[in-house]
Amino acid sequence: MTETARHDPLSRELIAFCIGAQEFCVDIMSVREIRGWTPATVLPKAPPFVRGVINLRGAVLPIVDLAARLGFAPPEPTVRHVIMVVQVDDRVVGLLVDAVSDILSVTDDAIQPTPDVASELARAFVRGVLAIEGRMISLIALDSVLPAFEPIAA
Repeated sequence: MTETARHDPLSRELIAFCIGAQEFCVDIMSVREIRGWTPATVLPKAPPFVRGVINLRGAVLPIVDLAARLGFAPPEPTVRHVIMVVQVDDRVVGLLVDAVSDILSVTDDAIQPTPDVASELARAFVRGVLAIEGRMISLIALDSVLPAFEPIAA
């Protein structure tokens, strides 16, 4: 990105990350922290894309395997994998990804619409596509990716 794009008030910053050979990004304002992989405690009857929960400074944090959620083969996490702790509205969730690769500063006109050939499910998860420096990076709609957790009845 050019230096003017970095200081343009109309630009937004995105965090790019890898899942397999694919690159995705989310709005940096949704990301609370990035931490190394921590094995999760499995929850019974959880959806297949929910790895379980971890203890994050005394709070229970659900971990969503983003590869599985997006329909890719779920990885076997290693020390190289990371958890992006994201917040959407009042929900905080950890997203398991292969690696964080970049911080991008882009303007809205650089984000192209999701192609019409994509399935309804793909369009629900992907807000748009960025073509930057020979890379194709899909902008993830976090509000669609995060599962709706049902409140537990007492």
